Amino acid sequence: MSLTRRTVIATGLAAAAAPALSAARTGAAAGEGSNAAHFSLGYAPHEGSFASRGGLLEQIAFAADQGFRAWEDNEAAKRPVEQQEAMARALAQRGMTMGVFVASMPKWADFRPLLGSNDDGDREAFLADIRASIAVAKRLGARHMTVVTGFMDRKVPEAIQTGRIIDCMRRAGDIVAPHGLTLVMEPLNTRTNHPGVFMQSIAQGYAVARGANGPGVKILADLYHEQIQSGNLIPTLEACWAEIGYIQFGDNPGRKEPGTGEINYATITRWLRARGYGGVIGMEHGNSVPGREGEERLIAAYRAIDKT
Repeated sequence: MSLTRRTVIATGLAAAAAPALSAARTGAAAGEGSNAAHFSLGYAPHEGSFASRGGLLEQIAFAADQGFRAWEDNEAAKRPVEQQEAMARALAQRGMTMGVFVASMPKWADFRPLLGSNDDGDREAFLADIRASIAVAKRLGARHMTVVTGFMDRKVPEAIQTGRIIDCMRRAGDIVAPHGLTLVMEPLNTRTNHPGVFMQSIAQGYAVARGANGPGVKILADLYHEQIQSGNLIPTLEACWAEIGYIQFGDNPGRKEPGTGEINYATITRWLRARGYGGVIGMEHGNSVPGREGEERLIAAYRAIDKT
């Protein structure tokens, strides 16, 4: 299946969402969790997706009752151990899969780390974070951890930086792979959100993952970022599929739920089902409308793309 270059237009998605939105409102009006049918793919909300339903554990319970089968939490490594353990118990009780958390958080304001620089300091600090993340992953029952490969060092040729980052990621992958864990590198867009980052496209991630050449290093394909930076989503996924370990959704512009922007997520979910994708799909975006109405719209949007 091929699509045109930068945009995958969301034709008809709003209309498709209308019946599902009505159903979501009916379920919400009925009171507690709807015990709705599971989604066909492993969409993973996060804390804040259902903020009106209570705290973290209440939101997990509500998500499960709506049929969601996974959860992700970028900030999980920063949580107290007791909260990590409580989250893991809640997910296990509901039969939900833990998605990604961030294993090494960049210093965004400082434009660090510089994993391709002449100084080993940032690389060693990054690897120390990776070692520390193993215990967190085991507590949470997570199998994938997000990493960002840092920022560009303007003093070093890009090709040299690429080689050093491949070496660094190979070392990181060798640390986690014996534990059954995978680091997923997230390419980020530079046009709207993250100017100056090193890894800016899924294709660039593919080159690094192939260079690292091990089961501990794959790509996190965040389609919001990829749409902004490169577009051509399905052909890119097809070409790089062997190195893609995790997927995240978010529409563009706005980074809200599917159906609020230009990406045709109904087509993408059909493609993923045809591909036999059984992994987690992180819902790394906000809600387009605040409060419970926004939460109902979120559920309806995923019902719409899941059934087409």
